[in-house]
Amino acid sequence: MDNLVIVDLGSNSVRMTINEIRPDKTFREVARYKEDSRISEGMGDEKKLQEPAINRTLDALHKFKTYYEDLPNLTVKAITTAAVRQASNQAEFLERVEREIGLKLDILSGDDEAYYDYLGVKNRLRIEDALMLDVGGASLEMVNISSGKEANLISIPFGAVNLSEQFNLADEVAAADFFNATIFLRKRLRDIWWLHEAQTKPLILLGGANRSLARMSRRQQQILHVEQIHGYQLTTTEVFRLFSMLLRKTRTERQQVSGLEPDRADIIIGGIMPLVLLLQMLDSDRVIFSESGVREGIIHAYLNHDYN
Repeated sequence: MDNLVIVDLGSNSVRMTINEIRPDKTFREVARYKEDSRISEGMGDEKKLQEPAINRTLDALHKFKTYYEDLPNLTVKAITTAAVRQASNQAEFLERVEREIGLKLDILSGDDEAYYDYLGVKNRLRIEDALMLDVGGASLEMVNISSGKEANLISIPFGAVNLSEQFNLADEVAAADFFNATIFLRKRLRDIWWLHEAQTKPLILLGGANRSLARMSRRQQQILHVEQIHGYQLTTTEVFRLFSMLLRKTRTERQQVSGLEPDRADIIIGGIMPLVLLLQMLDSDRVIFSESGVREGIIHAYLNHDYN
């Protein structure tokens, strides 16, 4: 039995899965870990990774290494996405990770990130026509799925963390800040020429901010197994209700909302805003949650010899 470890250094968190690869080239996830390192915090206009965020991330990577370093027949695939992709001090950070952890990070392009998201979704959800939306900490990926196939994809360099910082959405949200964020997002989304082709399609949701909606909904409905959200659906009306509830609260009040991780309370408004605007623009009636995304997409590509 081979062991395949996927380390995913995102803009808001570091995640890792340990997967057993069977002789027939199927796989089984045996462990999953997450640390909220928020490496994109405070990058600002200079797009520079800050030392506290770097240290949090290195601590998480050190911790993860203890879980996999003694496994037999081991292959480790380590990826990173928007924050490191955009960073002006990218080279220094990558060198430090390789020197201190022994990991060589593969920087995914925005298009690659969207494509692996699509592969992960395609192999776990039977969806013919939908718009896939993954909102991360520092980027947003969308894939238009038509007749079960990827028709168009895009990555845009804004996400839950940088939107929240840029438009002061972390605590009590002022009307002027919310208006400015809305205008900014609408303009960027309307510039995507193929987006009209997704009119009325359901949205498949990935990313921590989006998944928080599912957990909050399941908590409020007292559904058992709150974390089991794969395939769970919400109506657009329910998404709007949950967003309105969060928007009326301060950061401290959001930290008390059942189903919402307290350390996500300051970025949840910025994280959900793209979804809310897309539902309005496309007149979509529902969303579908996926627990499968970029990591599962990379495993699929690896098993099919399509990822080096």
